[in-house]
Amino acid sequence: MAEYDYDVLVIGAGPGGYVAAIRAAQLGLKTACAEGRETLGGTCLNVGCIPSKAMLHASEYFEVAANGAMAKMGIKVTPELDLDTMHGQRRDAVKGLTGGIEFLFKKNKIDWLKDYAVFEDAHTVKVGDKTHTAKNIVIATGSSVTPLPNVEIDNKKGVVVDSTGALELPAVPKKMVVIGGGVIGLELGSVWRRLGAEVTVVEFLDQLLPGMDGEVRKEAAKIFKKQGMELKLSTKVTGVSVKGKKATLTLEPAAGGDSETLSADCVLVSIGRRPNTEGLGLDKIGLETNQRGQIETDHDFATKVDGVWAIGDVIPGPMLAHKAEDEGIAVAENIAGLTGIVNHDVIPSVVYTYPEIAGVGLTQEAAIEKAGGDKSAVKVGKFPMLANSRAKTNHEPDGFVKVIADAETDRVLGVWCIASVAGTMIAQAAQAMEFGATSEDIAYTCHAHPTHSEAVKEAAMAVQGKPIHT
Repeated sequence: MAEYDYDVLVIGAGPGGYVAAIRAAQLGLKTACAEGRETLGGTCLNVGCIPSKAMLHASEYFEVAANGAMAKMGIKVTPELDLDTMHGQRRDAVKGLTGGIEFLFKKNKIDWLKDYAVFEDAHTVKVGDKTHTAKNIVIATGSSVTPLPNVEIDNKKGVVVDSTGALELPAVPKKMVVIGGGVIGLELGSVWRRLGAEVTVVEFLDQLLPGMDGEVRKEAAKIFKKQGMELKLSTKVTGVSVKGKKATLTLEPAAGGDSETLSADCVLVSIGRRPNTEGLGLDKIGLETNQRGQIETDHDFATKVDGVWAIGDVIPGPMLAHKAEDEGIAVAENIAGLTGIVNHDVIPSVVYTYPEIAGVGLTQEAAIEKAGGDKSAVKVGKFPMLANSRAKTNHEPDGFVKVIADAETDRVLGVWCIASVAGTMIAQAAQAMEFGATSEDIAYTCHAHPTHSEAVKEAAMAVQGKPIHT
């Protein structure tokens, strides 16, 4: 019987990788994790989820103070932007959390192999100049920014940047153009708009936030316009040229037509992400990727190569940190001989703009399509945040909650909401759906008053046509 250095070796220490390593170690497996960054936590903790939320939160405080909203509540202030300090608190948050992962590795006796891993065979990887063997190897290498053809990104110059560069801008640009109306572009565009930039979002599709519920997409566009963002939908970027500290974009209608130019001090390219599968030596173990560069797995996250597993952004499904985390736990449990399961039909998604936008399950359009196009097979209940007492006292009138249910069984198929704390509210919906709840189950569950979550209850009541406060 072959002897290995480790029971489990995880490649990548992002949300999926470090969670898989910790869970494997908790289950008594000798574990290592290969990571070439100087700190653990992957894109999410270092240059993604965490630092962006630190900037979003800080910029919200600045805007509330700057636009006079606090004066309405009897608090008069004259804010002054200290961008260096704002960046400093972001870096402190990252340092604390990445250091926390390193502590957890030591606590659970996980070996951190400090370099990038490349397969030699199905049970052997080379990390730097050292070779390590493992009975099971988990690929959790995450994703990176999708480039825009013929557009060069240079984060150091700060004129044409990706999401990493947009977090590090040393000054507020006068004019910023965001290429891509998805989650990352809208979040980072929101940060710099609040701090004083004129922001234009250019999106190839006819609506923002592809994949989300249609009504949510339309309402989000109205809110962003009201906040001062300019939206150029159904528009294609055909070129970006840089001269000094200025960029000039060439645009044309997505359906074809006359072109126009747009100047900017900063251009954020945010058109999506692609899986990090190149450079792993997958060819050495006979593992191919699909057309999207993803690794196909079975329900247990095993690849077609015995002993090799994959999770997170490198496999099909939404590229979300919490999806990767759940898969990290599941794959470790499967390796240990337990039953690790992830319900991919109930993965919430959140946009951390203001207000937040969140959803879980099917959109109304997808629910109708799944019912063969029969609109009567789906029931929908909506409740506006304007009628929610906590939103009223907090001066947060924008948004709504929408519950989509099966007309025959009343089982909840999806929940979508726009609210200041939508990201927190959606957890209730996800848990209800995980247990197969009906809209009536949510409607007859007592919710604390006054809370934003009462809007979820009222939307569920609206499915049966009986909300109280509208």
